[in-house]
Amino acid sequence: MKGIVLAGGTGSRLGPLTRTINKHCLPVGLVPMIYHPISQLLYNNITEICIVSGLSHLGFMVEMLGSGKRFGCSFTYKVQEESGGIAEALSLCEGFAGNDSVAVILGDNIFGEPLSLSLPENFDAVLYLKAVLDPHRFGVAEVDHLKKLIDIEEKPENPKSNLAVTGAYVYSPYVWEVLKSIPRSARGELEISDANKMILKTKQVFTIELAGWWSDAGTQDSYIKVNRDIWTNLSLQISEIISNFIKY
Repeated sequence: MKGIVLAGGTGSRLGPLTRTINKHCLPVGLVPMIYHPISQLLYNNITEICIVSGLSHLGFMVEMLGSGKRFGCSFTYKVQEESGGIAEALSLCEGFAGNDSVAVILGDNIFGEPLSLSLPENFDAVLYLKAVLDPHRFGVAEVDHLKKLIDIEEKPENPKSNLAVTGAYVYSPYVWEVLKSIPRSARGELEISDANKMILKTKQVFTIELAGWWSDAGTQDSYIKVNRDIWTNLSLQISEIISNFIKY
């Protein structure tokens, strides 16, 4: 399995913080934000990692991360030249992935527990879910008693569950065929939710409900909250994982 960290976007929701720096390089706890998804991949012994970022900030990110030697892995970099959506960013990695399955993590998603990144037999995708109090703000998953995905609704007024789809996924190589077939949304982007729904039409999608803490850090409020939670609870398992894998 290979790893992919999607670290593009302009970070406009973070305001002046991202005027001169990619949001994924901002600190979360003691390390840059992007160290969190990288550490999740390393924890799962995934050492071939592709990082997708925008053109304007890629140089700084390459300077910060380098070849991956310091982390015990190998980094490949891809450029998403325009804001075309998460699924478009993922599609840039087809050549990197080859015939391997891929573990994909959004660069601004922070998990307080280690993820188990694997693909069960006879499944072509895994979605990582988290029970939330306000599911109408998220993509919401409906699952059966065997943890098989039944449906996904985007920001529903009347959610069928309280399980939000987080920014971590595992895909078989079938995902590349799907990404070529989904249309652009009304905002002109390739949406990852559309890709997941397309997979669900013809293949089986497994789900894992996370017991631990999860948040994105893509807005001013969520970025402040993530740092507050990290600093007040440095015993989070992810903090220990990062300290084990990241060499300063």
